[in-house]
Order: sequence, then C-alpha cells, then structure tokens
Amino acid sequence: MKFVTFDSEGVLSSRLIRGVNDIPQRAMEINEDLWMQITQEVDGVWMLVDGKIIKRPLPVAAPDLPTLVANERFKHEASGIRFEGRSIDTSRDGQALIAGAAVSAILDPNYHCNWKTGAGFIELQAPQLIAIATAVRTHVQACFDRELALLRAIDAGEYRDEMVAEGWPNSATS
Repeated sequence: MKFVTFDSEGVLSSRLIRGVNDIPQRAMEINEDLWMQITQEVDGVWMLVDGKIIKRPLPVAAPDLPTLVANERFKHEASGIRFEGRSIDTSRDGQALIAGAAVSAILDPNYHCNWKTGAGFIELQAPQLIAIATAVRTHVQACFDRELALLRAIDAGEYRDEMVAEGWPNSATS
C-alpha cells in the first residue's frame, strides 16, 4: 500500500510505503498507477486540490534581467579590441596591466616597454601606451554605458529580449 502527504498549501510533501514508513493519519492512500506517475513524472508540482491529486506545471522563474545584462556587459568588456592592427586584451587583468604601463608613460614621456601580444612581443613607446590605455578605457566605458542604458530600459518597462544582443561597442578600434 502506497501513501502520500501534502503540506498546508496542498503541495506533495512525502511518498510513503506501508511496511517501510510510518503512515501518518493525514496520509492518503493512492493506487499503483498514480504512485508511478508521482514518482516518475518530475516535470511538475504534485498538489492536492479540492480533494484531487493533480500535477501543475513547474513555476517559471522570471529572468534576473539585471544579472543577465551585467553578464553580457562583462562578456563584451573582456572581448578585447583591435588597436593599430594588434589584438589588445581587455580582460580585467589586461586592463590593469595597460593602465599601469600608461601611468609609467605619463610620469616619464621617454618610457618604453616590451609588450606581449598574441603575435609576440612589440616595443611600445609612451605615446602608444597612453593611446592603447585610452582605447581600452573607452571600450570598457562604452560597455558600462550600454549596461546602464539597458537597466534604464528594464526600469522603464521598455526592455525587449533582443536588446541584450544589440548596441555593444565594436571590438575593432583603428
């Protein structure tokens, strides 16, 4: 003999088998067919409604749009840029490295360094380092500006799903 119990809101709370489990007074006996459905069909919520056991669809959680937008921004932010034909890393580490080199270039106009790119090392002079850092910062700020625009659209009730893929800065800079 098989039994089920429901919580105070009518949601299935336990499945019990006589001889294996203690059967509480409030437990409902069910037939083998219903037992199989309840134990095998996990694509819904089993409930007791007006004395009948039914399966309702699983609740659909509303998407967390601000997190979705932030994740998309981060993806674009870290996608890299092209600068004078070279790929420039815009990950958080890449941003920090170029910002540090740019500070050195600002402090010493004669500063130069060997910079590793995907194609190997290149020598960069202070003005190039400052220009690259400016391009990286412009790219990153454009990503945050797009995120803010999307958050404002969400708040205004004007957001559409396709907007998350639109309007991000192009990763190609001269």
